[in-house]
Amino acid sequence: MSPTAPVSQPSPRPPLSRLWPRTLVARLFLIFVLGLVVAHALSFSLLFYERYTTTRMMMLGDLERDVGIAMDILDRLPPQERAAWYPRLTNGNKQYLPGPATVRQPLESAAQRTAAAAIEDALGGRRPLAILADADDPRHIQAQVTLGDGSTAVLDIHLQMPALARWLPVVLCLQLLLLVGCAWLAVRLAVRPLTRLAQAADAMDPNRKPPPVPEDGPREVARAATAFNAMQRRIASHMAERMQMLGAISHDLQTPITRMKLRVESMDESADRDKLERDLDEVGRLVREGIDYARSAHGSQEKEARTDLGAFVESLVYDYEDTGRRVTLAGQESLPWSTRPQALRRVLSNLIDNALKFSGAAEVAMRRHGDGAVSIFVLDRGPGIPPGELDAVCEPFYRVESSRNRATGGTGLGLAIARQLAAALGAELVLSNRPGGGLSAELRLPSQSPRQAGPG
Repeated sequence: MSPTAPVSQPSPRPPLSRLWPRTLVARLFLIFVLGLVVAHALSFSLLFYERYTTTRMMMLGDLERDVGIAMDILDRLPPQERAAWYPRLTNGNKQYLPGPATVRQPLESAAQRTAAAAIEDALGGRRPLAILADADDPRHIQAQVTLGDGSTAVLDIHLQMPALARWLPVVLCLQLLLLVGCAWLAVRLAVRPLTRLAQAADAMDPNRKPPPVPEDGPREVARAATAFNAMQRRIASHMAERMQMLGAISHDLQTPITRMKLRVESMDESADRDKLERDLDEVGRLVREGIDYARSAHGSQEKEARTDLGAFVESLVYDYEDTGRRVTLAGQESLPWSTRPQALRRVLSNLIDNALKFSGAAEVAMRRHGDGAVSIFVLDRGPGIPPGELDAVCEPFYRVESSRNRATGGTGLGLAIARQLAAALGAELVLSNRPGGGLSAELRLPSQSPRQAGPG
């Protein structure tokens, strides 16, 4: 025998993919936001670079003009008047001081050498010039110029760009927020039709006629909604045809079964006759439950009526007790409710019959939840159902393997009918095994507004 191949486990998601959003809205929004942020950053960088280049050219042009004029003025003034003119010539990041220079570091950076070249071009070699840098501040340089009388004047410069206007980052952030908001709105508008389609698909129920999806919006959305509505109609038509066919077949089989039973009754007493009679009874029961299952598909067509739910359940339990069957009631209370009485009675009857079949006794209990919903439990102490088959037993014609015998086998339609009628009531049928053995069948009725329930 070859060794069993190891079961392959799904490979874990890469770390980067774990950060990727799972919803379409979040993915599209993230793509838009990243694109906007990158585009905004590039625009800001280009704006800043263009501003830097333009400002630098203007500063160098102003530097050449101002230095030449200032040094000519200082050279023509008498020495005793120059001190009064230094503050007048100072502007911006340029300051004129009496010599000598206070820095001694040679020029190193490209910005320092560019400014020095502009100063040299402005003076044209007419006066001795020494340009030095500050060892502690690379943006600080001084140009020492020797005037005609041998004294020195110093041009003190701080090489720095003008500060950004305070309103510029605020405006850029507001623009980015506006674009992000527009992106979010666009994503929501684009994904909303898909959300409507998903909600309509979740709400599809063969026992109800759901409202059609609105066929408006962009052309592609309207086309998808039209196709979805057509699909809903086809599914409803197929379900109706299936139920009609099942009901028709079951109904038509009753006539030959009745003739066969009459012929069997005319036969002489024998073991074969008894076996044949039991088989015909079983076939007849299958046909009757087939008809009931087909009729249960139309449970939603019954009109709703206001009733006292507690009294309704109590009456049903008393009917079973009157026939001598062991059915008890616990937790009953008066509760006005709007429901379809025949459908509700059939659901509870099927659940009680199922409990009696497998355990010989049933307990019915009611419980009201805090949100206004109500649960009706049918409990037994029978063999229960394997956990893996709790959902499958509500499928048509499904029977637990251990129940395939003449005593308890049945047709496999009782719980299927109960679940289908529960859906018609807007309720949910939940099966679970009880601690200590047995089955719990819970019919969960959703909460109703006071106007729905009525005064009782």
